Parts: sequence; C-alpha cells; structure tokens
Amino acid sequence: MGAVVREIGKASVEERDAFLSDVAELCAPVVIRGLCASWPAVTAAARSELPEYLLKFDAGLEAEAFVGDPAIAGRYHYDKDLNGFNFARETMSFADVLDRIAASAADPAAASVYMGSLPVDQFLPGFSGENSLTMLAPRVRPRIWLGNASNVSCHYDTYDNLACVVAGRRRFTLYPPDAIGDLYVGPIDHTMAGQPVALAAGSAPGDPKYPRFEKAHGRALVADLEPGDALYLPKLWWHQVEATEPVNVLVNYWWDGFSAGPDAPYTMMMLAMIAIAERPPRERAAWRAFFDHYVFRPDGHPLEHLPADKHGILGPLSGGNYGRIRAMVMQILRGG
Repeated sequence: MGAVVREIGKASVEERDAFLSDVAELCAPVVIRGLCASWPAVTAAARSELPEYLLKFDAGLEAEAFVGDPAIAGRYHYDKDLNGFNFARETMSFADVLDRIAASAADPAAASVYMGSLPVDQFLPGFSGENSLTMLAPRVRPRIWLGNASNVSCHYDTYDNLACVVAGRRRFTLYPPDAIGDLYVGPIDHTMAGQPVALAAGSAPGDPKYPRFEKAHGRALVADLEPGDALYLPKLWWHQVEATEPVNVLVNYWWDGFSAGPDAPYTMMMLAMIAIAERPPRERAAWRAFFDHYVFRPDGHPLEHLPADKHGILGPLSGGNYGRIRAMVMQILRGG
C-alpha cells in the first residue's frame, strides 16, 4: 500500500482562481472530496436509476468498446507476446453499452465491457448543463467512461486531468513522472488506447523482468474515490485505475492549464527524439546543458544578467515572443 494522496474539501476550490493557485500550480495530485456529489447523475446512480438518466441525453451515436473474456478479470492489457491485446474491440451504441454492462454485472460468467473517452457534448448533449463544475473554464469539456469492474493499465496523460466519480468506486495508484525509468514502459506506437503503459505496474511482485520496479513501487500514492469524489491529476503523472464495482461511471476533464499557445510539450519531445536521441553521448550531454539553460532554467532566466529590454525573444511569451519564436521554428522546419 502506498501513501495516501492529499485530500481537500469541495468548498476550498469552487472558485476558479483558488483551484489554480491552491491545486493546479502545485503540480501534485489531490483528492477533492464531494466535488460532484450534488450532480443529478450521482444522485441517479445512488438510486440505481443511472441508465435511465443517461438515456435521456443519448444522441444515438456509436463508439468502440473493449470486450474482455471473464478470464482477464477486467484487466485490459497486451497479450503474452505484446503483439496484440487480451480483449476484443466492438463498435456499439451508447444504449447497447449500457445494456451489456447491466447484463455482465448480473452474470459474473459474462464478458466485461468498457467504453471510454466519449465526448459528452456529442454523445449525451445536455448532460453537462445539469452536471458541471464552476472551477473549470467553459472551454474545458467533459468526457465519460463506463463499464464493469476493470483494471486499466498504468499510463500517463499529456494534459491535466480532473476525474469525477459518478457511479461505483475507483482506486488510482499513482507514480510521479520521474519514476518513468523504473516502470518499464511499453511501446509508444503500439498501445491499447493511445498512451504507452507501464508494463511493470500490475505485474506479480518480484517479477524478475522488472528489477527496478521496486524503487517505483515504494513511491506509489493511492487515492480511493467514492461516488461524488474527484481526483486532480497533473499531466505526466502515471496512474493505474481500478474500477471495483460491477457498474462504474466516471466523467473527466482534460486541459492544459498553463499553455501559452497551441504548441504542446509532447510535440517538442517527439521532435527532440529524432533530432537528438541517437547522437553521441557527449553531444547529447552538451544539448542537455543547453536545454537546462534555456528551457528548464534551474538557475533562473538565461539573460537575467541583462536589462529586460535586451532580452529579445527570450522576454515574456505573452509580450508577442511566442509568435516570434514559433515563426522562427516554422521557417527552420521549412528549410528557410
């Protein structure tokens, strides 16, 4: 059992500014008890009326669902050789998914079903009008995840995440971003749902294939969420998600809380992989020094020894330098 994630109450972050300053800017996970407890969806779930409530908004659209044999016990993962996966993918309507989830909940010998990341405004128009949060900007839109008991492999997101439990209970096991080297991450271009997963997390204790995992295991944080609770998860935090009830529903929000423009850090990392990753070790070390100086800035601004009016494009991004640097990069990429 890892340490427990820090907890706060709903009242302390209902205002957007308080959420940003007291939670998001710290870049550490936080459980917010009762954040969505007043949602009609949570009330409907407590009354065993959630399917009927959700179907009021159903737009009749179809999406891909994961269907797992009872033998996998809801642990959607790779197959033994990492060539494929241990579940099937089926396209079905939202109403069909609800029926399949109910049938599987009633019969433990039936296949489990899991459908995730559905944009609520498309699949359930009107739902977000009745179930909303004041601390997020209106442009941050919800997604819904539903299924039987499941264990979603440990992965990370490149966006900030606020996960709200509507029905069932969830256990999040979290690892900090810098544990990546001890998690034995799988392929980044052959994944279950878009993001690479930590192969060691969820493995048998002491698995000889993952000797360094013991270090990461000792740093794990655990968050147990009841219906109405929420978890704020900063980008790049690894998380394994266990839904423990026969029927589980979660609504989440993804956004980049500190973006200065349309360009994402992950894009930069991918470009750096082809530009730097296979250069000689000493050259990589030289580039690391330049990245530290200009990008990560552990010793402060790289031109702090000069007056602010001499900083040029290294001045504040909000002062027009974002566009100037972007234009330079685009010109370089075009070969200009």
